[in-house]
Amino acid sequence: MAVPSSLATQTHKELSVSNCQEQESPRVTFGGKGRRKGRFDGLRGVTVSDKGEIFVADSGNQRIQVFTLKGRFVRQFPTVVSFEQEMYPLDVATDKEGNLWVVGETRPADFAVQYSRRGRVLRKIDLRYTGDRSSGGVAVDTRRNHILVTQTIRDWKTHGEVQVLRPDGTCVRTVGRFQGMKDPQYITVDRRGNIIVSDVCTHSVYVYKKDGQFLLKFGDESLLKHYIYGICTDRSGNIIVAVSPQDASSGRVDMFDKTGRFVRHITTDMRLPWTVAMATQGQLVVTDYDRNTVSIFTTTEPE
Repeated sequence: MAVPSSLATQTHKELSVSNCQEQESPRVTFGGKGRRKGRFDGLRGVTVSDKGEIFVADSGNQRIQVFTLKGRFVRQFPTVVSFEQEMYPLDVATDKEGNLWVVGETRPADFAVQYSRRGRVLRKIDLRYTGDRSSGGVAVDTRRNHILVTQTIRDWKTHGEVQVLRPDGTCVRTVGRFQGMKDPQYITVDRRGNIIVSDVCTHSVYVYKKDGQFLLKFGDESLLKHYIYGICTDRSGNIIVAVSPQDASSGRVDMFDKTGRFVRHITTDMRLPWTVAMATQGQLVVTDYDRNTVSIFTTTEPE
């Protein structure tokens, strides 16, 4: 259902916190392009802590911004790697202690950096490898204290994989090298420890067991004319995916069950939905890369 014109004017021109009603789910939307607190430039990853704080990777401004589940600004901190070296954050995830793991771009290497909730650097992992590789998404398996990072390897044949790392940077295993991933974007770990990855190039979602065993792949034809980016799961194990069209039409957020069967659209009127995160309280947080906004959907469970 389209947003009424009067409300759209308020949301996209004033870009203040506003309540939007649509048939699928009520929401709160805030943000807009800029450098001030509460505004963004190149919105990328998002995660929600167990305490209900939203952490947003504000890539172009090289910072993490923090908000409540009502959209109120709380604080921010720069994504520093080391002295006078800042990175462009691409994705963010929380660990079992409530600290953050952020994957981002610097020169000449990508890093995964662990920050405290207030932005103090606790440790960092150099993700530089031999050859042309780029990192995109990050997730934390809190039960095993593993850090999972998506990688795209561009050599004679481009392919994607997931690096499963210990906090000290030691590689536990590599996942997904042989199932046809080409450009994995975002990643999540469900309550069973299954690893779920979105791949923008193959228009597919890949699911693996916690030990890396391949379970299933879905998408393909149904998502062929769309790019898929952010991915998360809800309390029932449903898989929620940010779906953006290749043309200029509206993007959407879709829900699939754990077998890859389509359940329903959560929203269909976003411009370029990029990343998604589920709060333990049940709210779904979605970033819109084109509008530089964050939307909080207060109900997402199917009726």
